Amino acid sequence: GFYGRPWSMEQRKVLFQWMQRWELNTYLYGPKDDLKHRLLWREVYSPEEEGQLRTLIVESEKRGLRFVYSLSPGQDIVFSSSCDLSLLKRKLRQVSKLGCQAFAILFDDIDHSLCQADSQAFSSFAHAQVSVANEIYRFLGEPPVFLFCPTEYCGSLCSPSVSKSPYLMTVGEDLLPNISIIWTGSKVISRELSVEGLSEVQSVLQRPPLVWDNLHANDYDSRRLFLGPFKGRYPQLATQLRGLLLNPNCEFEANYIPLHTLGTWYRTGREEKKGKKRGEGGEGNEEHQYCPEMALSTALHDWMEELSQPLQPGCLCVCVRVCGCVGVWVVLKRSQLSLISTVHPDVDSDLEGGDREEREKKLHNNQFQQGPGQPRSPGGVLCVGKAPLSESQIRLLVGLHYLPHEHGPSAQRLLQDLTWLKEHCHLVSANDKKGPPQKAEEWRGRAAGFLGVCEEIAALHSSVVSGVRKAVLYDLYPYVWDLRNTALVAKAFICWLGCGTTTGAELLGVESEPWVFKGGVSGELQMLLPIGSNSELFSHPPPLFPTSRLYNIRPYHNKDKAELYCMVRQLQQGAQGSPDSSPAHPDLIGDRCLGPCLTLCPEYSMVLEDELGVCGCVLGVVDVRSFAKRCQTCWMPAMRDKYPPRTGHANSQEVLQQMEEDQGEYPDSLLYHFPSQLRLDALPDLVDISVTRCLLTALLTALKANGSHGVFCEMQPTDRMRLDFLTKLGFLEIIRGEALHRAGVVLGRLL
Repeated sequence: GFYGRPWSMEQRKVLFQWMQRWELNTYLYGPKDDLKHRLLWREVYSPEEEGQLRTLIVESEKRGLRFVYSLSPGQDIVFSSSCDLSLLKRKLRQVSKLGCQAFAILFDDIDHSLCQADSQAFSSFAHAQVSVANEIYRFLGEPPVFLFCPTEYCGSLCSPSVSKSPYLMTVGEDLLPNISIIWTGSKVISRELSVEGLSEVQSVLQRPPLVWDNLHANDYDSRRLFLGPFKGRYPQLATQLRGLLLNPNCEFEANYIPLHTLGTWYRTGREEKKGKKRGEGGEGNEEHQYCPEMALSTALHDWMEELSQPLQPGCLCVCVRVCGCVGVWVVLKRSQLSLISTVHPDVDSDLEGGDREEREKKLHNNQFQQGPGQPRSPGGVLCVGKAPLSESQIRLLVGLHYLPHEHGPSAQRLLQDLTWLKEHCHLVSANDKKGPPQKAEEWRGRAAGFLGVCEEIAALHSSVVSGVRKAVLYDLYPYVWDLRNTALVAKAFICWLGCGTTTGAELLGVESEPWVFKGGVSGELQMLLPIGSNSELFSHPPPLFPTSRLYNIRPYHNKDKAELYCMVRQLQQGAQGSPDSSPAHPDLIGDRCLGPCLTLCPEYSMVLEDELGVCGCVLGVVDVRSFAKRCQTCWMPAMRDKYPPRTGHANSQEVLQQMEEDQGEYPDSLLYHFPSQLRLDALPDLVDISVTRCLLTALLTALKANGSHGVFCEMQPTDRMRLDFLTKLGFLEIIRGEALHRAGVVLGRLL
């Protein structure tokens, strides 16, 4: 019943197998985005569609399930129109001939108003709906299961209240008694279903309701997924209901635990009822008590087997880019790898053989060696037969994507720690010399725990990409990827706070309760960051090709300088199309591009690294005016000493002149709105461009935390890729080179 891409026929067949295994007995077909279910409800199914629907009905009956076909005509039906009523009957007669014996007519999520013809024919909106539902019910021969979804389908939609709603009263009084009425609880998505609440609606509807539970529905927020157990519904409620349906996650594979635990809930209630009949049950009988945590543990154990599907021995699953835009999955023998090319366009094309080999060698000594990531290969091997997810990783996955009103333990700890670390960052600030050392140690200990969970999220992302079945991967990946990226930024922010460079100017970010924002754990982490209200920095579609590569973003260390200098020299050579043959000093390019920031304001320098070492950096200047003065008094004299005339380096004086021009003045009008500046560099073999976005966001978070309200970036107008990248992140062109007296374009962004 969700909004979004409907499931495939094959997925529904798998669903029927699950349901049979867990003793669930009813399937309702009602995807809102099936055009002939809702928007084009008047149109009959084609012969091909008939065949698919008949197959589903037969398959469900074979599994012992009741197939309920639903129709949603409420958006544009004219209740008093005999033509519309005939079309409705024609559609349901067609489905009935396919073998369906249970039906539902849904009037949820529609306008309450009636057209002029209906206003003249019916005394109220409820009377119009009831009239049509009763006639259709009789037309179908009063089937044993016929469901009616009212427009007021939960307590919060009732006016003025459940017990005093004229609409519900009319439905309860006039709807034929054997028609079941759908209800979602006190709200559209109810935290709990209480006996008292259901008793109230039962008295108004004059029959027990049939609950259509939205506990795990996620179609209202594209950044949330619910993998937690069926919870907040006591098995004793079964005596108050005609039935219970669970509206699932849009992503099919995400519903294993919800449906597994629903089956446990149902069987527990049934056993409890049997126990009471035998005189064995009672309030204190724990044997038949439903425990969500125990049900979750059982479901997790079973799901571990479902998640993994080992490849044939000696095979690799490779993701190949075709024509630069289309992805295909190919299973190959290792001996066949030489027969294909997996080189990503523009990936490694600028890397000299020696530089690539050097980065490969670093894998064995890098801090990521102990993680589950794999060495870099051209184009990126997507799946190389790693071990399946561990139980602790699956528990982490579920805990981070738990339930609408509740996070799992790992997520709760993550949010609590980030809040505490922000509020107490003064304990490690360089300006706070008076605090007791044990307090600083407490901060660093709690920070270590926070960083550890962020690293577990990164490892989880890598393992999901490389250790689960393809179908599971593509259902779960957008959510794991999104959380991985937010955790990358949050981890970099806490590392930066630990350096003691914050002034606390804008540290608290958005002052609002986190649960009013969309995005689940990822959204709440985002809103705890100083830059969190800028959603365009966090909300982007995932890459076409998932990669299991591990990334880290952290503050710059002095030992990174040589590697960063090597990186920008490599990028410069790639931009020129060939290695620079002039005998220039090896530091020349690095001194021009990175030197001033790394020397004068290293606290605003962030490094991106993967399993092979440093692969990107972003450098910031919080106050350009004061920085320019320091460059003139400190940096340029040092450069003139380092590169004196007649040193034998052919282009050193030319680059030195370019350094002088780089320190040119910017207009006051620019610096008034955009007092800060940044420079972004990254190697071309970053298949997942989102990590570059995270790198930039980490710097913007630090600048915002120390009071900056705007940042700009200068670049060449021919650098279309960089211009497009920054534009998508909210940067706008401010001035062109004419105003700067040099060839360049300035893009700015308010913080």
